[in-house]
Amino acid sequence: MNSIQFDYSVPRYVLSKMMGKFSKSFYWDSRFSCIRLRRVEVPKLPNDEWVKVKVKYGGICGSDLNLILLNDSPATSPFASFPFTIGHEVVGTIEEVGSKVENIHVGDRVVIDPILSCITRGIADPCPNCRQGDYSLCHFMTEGEISPGMLIGTCRDTGGSWGPYLVAHKSQVLKLPDHVNDLNGVLVEPFSCALHAVLRNRPKKDDTVLVIGAGAIGICVVAAIRALEIPCRLVVLAKHAFQAQLASHYGADEIIYLTKNKDYIYQTAKSLHASVLEPLFGDPVIQGGADLIFECVGNKQSINDALRFARHGGKVVLLGLAGIIDGVDWTTVWLNELDIKGSFAYSTDEYQGKKMRTLQIAIELMRNEKVDLSPLVTHRFPLENYREALQTVVNKGKGSIMKVVFEP
Repeated sequence: MNSIQFDYSVPRYVLSKMMGKFSKSFYWDSRFSCIRLRRVEVPKLPNDEWVKVKVKYGGICGSDLNLILLNDSPATSPFASFPFTIGHEVVGTIEEVGSKVENIHVGDRVVIDPILSCITRGIADPCPNCRQGDYSLCHFMTEGEISPGMLIGTCRDTGGSWGPYLVAHKSQVLKLPDHVNDLNGVLVEPFSCALHAVLRNRPKKDDTVLVIGAGAIGICVVAAIRALEIPCRLVVLAKHAFQAQLASHYGADEIIYLTKNKDYIYQTAKSLHASVLEPLFGDPVIQGGADLIFECVGNKQSINDALRFARHGGKVVLLGLAGIIDGVDWTTVWLNELDIKGSFAYSTDEYQGKKMRTLQIAIELMRNEKVDLSPLVTHRFPLENYREALQTVVNKGKGSIMKVVFEP
């Protein structure tokens, strides 16, 4: 079968880093790149507790793009095994079932919780985090019966959604209700990233919440807050008109456009009922601001904005997968005694008094028609057109582009 794989080597990494400065397409459209469309064997079940999934849609995530553009910190490299088939956003059908799997049948339509934690790795004595349901914080993502990998899509043994088939442990399989369509299905995983951040950092009644970034994760944060019926004021900082339309559609109260000049700083401060102070030099200083900020981009500007627009004693939640970034001014963290919180993936969260896997909560919200994310899927490509797909993703400003998916 054909799959899109990431295959690390020092020469390819160095050449891509050098040539990618001149054209991003070099990262995927060169014989020296780390990306390969190649024929690989269909992944085998590691043991009788696993299933094989035939992929219907595999999403392109911001973290996948970070990987391809070689923006990931080397600190994440021990938690992967090369070469691996990319892709952890998936909806598909069960193709094969291990003999120790119950209540899952061939033909079932499913989504997969891709985290490869203790239970999936066959570790008999789970780590403390896995015992309490914080699977994304597992201690043993490099150990057990399968190769290292945080997620399906970073492990060479499991395959990924940028290929026709992948394998998953029975504990990772979540059935889709009949009336939740496949486009919503492929968005269960990214929506769960946003949902986890919101449920762990729930806005209070009448809070002013600022969402920085209106890509898929930023829009999903807005959608999650409204689906959970949290009564707060939502302000979104967006880059493109199509993003602003979707932010409004999902319940943002106000949208401010990010501009190349500093006008957006004054507009955002006004929206947040904050005052603007002029320093001796440099960007304006904001006095006051949002109660809670979800940073969904992960670059120098977005992080500086998140820190500047938080009120005294406010909270900033980092979802944007920031890596090694120079030029971030951390002064306001101590000056305003900010609470800075990271958020990675999903695990278990509380919903309606019950502790559930975050992906199951996402499915419940879709089943109960609290949210319909299908409008976010704007483009679909076969695997063979991966160059065009990736070019589309990196050129979001040139059209109405939000979520791009593969149809293996």
